[in-house]
Amino acid sequence: MWEKIIKINGPYNFDRALERLSLDPLQAVDPLSRTVKIPIYDKQPEVAVITATGTTEKPEFRIQGENADTAQMVEKRIFHLFQWDTDIAGISQHFTGTALEPLFKEHRGTPFVLDFSPYACLVKCIIHQQLNMKFAHTLTERFVYNFGFQKDGVWFYPSPEKTAALQVTDLRALQFSERKAEYVIGLSKLVASGELDLVALEKKPDEEILKTLVKIRGIGPWTVQNFLMFGLGRLNHFPKADIGIQKALKKLFQLEKKPTYKEMDAYAKDWEPYLSYASLYLWRSIE
Repeated sequence: MWEKIIKINGPYNFDRALERLSLDPLQAVDPLSRTVKIPIYDKQPEVAVITATGTTEKPEFRIQGENADTAQMVEKRIFHLFQWDTDIAGISQHFTGTALEPLFKEHRGTPFVLDFSPYACLVKCIIHQQLNMKFAHTLTERFVYNFGFQKDGVWFYPSPEKTAALQVTDLRALQFSERKAEYVIGLSKLVASGELDLVALEKKPDEEILKTLVKIRGIGPWTVQNFLMFGLGRLNHFPKADIGIQKALKKLFQLEKKPTYKEMDAYAKDWEPYLSYASLYLWRSIE
């Protein structure tokens, strides 16, 4: 076991981060102790524990890990997943004087938290397509419970290799549609074979990632945008097709009906180059 105390610049509201993580029933979150256990996907899977010991204005965290040999890798991974290097104060300042200023004040310091594995993020995005949130989570749980594994109370998604070896009927038995089952297995085969190298893809520009991923069956622009935001932590994405974003804008601007894409583009002009944070705070406003 190893342990380290990390201090970062505020504001950073870890309790809001835990609230968002708690929306996913697969996450090992304890809001009362301000703790989350996270899966570290590596050759030897391990579990890291993060506990908030500071405040929103003076954030401080205790990280605990299993293996001293991997401590540096785990710490770097956690910094990325929880976006501890992101200047939330500077981003919030960018929204001063815009229509989103009240949301950034109300939800001060709400951070982005990434999915714990780029592969799991893509799989989850495919599963969630065109489903209501409750059933999307149910279907994802079934997938992970049946084919993933648990370690120290933390669920890990199945590996690409394991998923690639499944049959469509295996997922149909969990109430996947035939197409959704084909998409998840097809993606996994590409990753398992190395034809789709997600590690290399992380280093590419947004447009190149989009061009690469939309060629894969079952992955469209909405899925890629969510992957760029929650899989890779890219800062300037605004998923206009997302129903939650549309509802939040309708509420914010007191519209009679959902905004058109043209209207959404007009609103978003003031919010670049931090459209991902605009999206996050809009989602937050209706949660």
